[in-house]
Amino acid sequence: MVDSATVDTATITAPMTEAELMLTPFVNQLVKQMRAQDTHGTWEGKSDLQLLKPYIHTPEERRAIPIIGDPDPDTLWHLEIFYNAIAVAIERETGQMVSPMMKMSHEGFGRMVLIAGRLVVVNKQLRDVHRFGFASLAKLADAGGKFFDEAVAMIRAYPEVAQYGA
Repeated sequence: MVDSATVDTATITAPMTEAELMLTPFVNQLVKQMRAQDTHGTWEGKSDLQLLKPYIHTPEERRAIPIIGDPDPDTLWHLEIFYNAIAVAIERETGQMVSPMMKMSHEGFGRMVLIAGRLVVVNKQLRDVHRFGFASLAKLADAGGKFFDEAVAMIRAYPEVAQYGA
């Protein structure tokens, strides 16, 4: 039997609803980044969740993607928007400008870094980019949210390094 006085209630949380996930800083910014790409208004009738569909792959869709393959331009574009959304969410939270930099081989291997001043706040080794995606909206929000939280904590821990011109 577990004594309720010893249970950490911060770790017992109900799963977030779709509406709550859409309001997280990262997912909210990802939707804004996607909408900003629609220069001709083609996606005006689409819901926010429909815009995020390219990031979410069912298990069947994932199995249909070959193990080895080169990323197509749309996948690379979605990857860039994913990290741009993280960068802008970090900027909004901290007030520090964050620059994304990606180096990618034609085979889908590379690196993505997000830099604030002289501080690397995200350093992600990328591989199998042609399979980039998440099993659910919750996993998408969790992945972007972790990058966001860690980067914000790093900028707050090293503000003098994160400032431009320092």
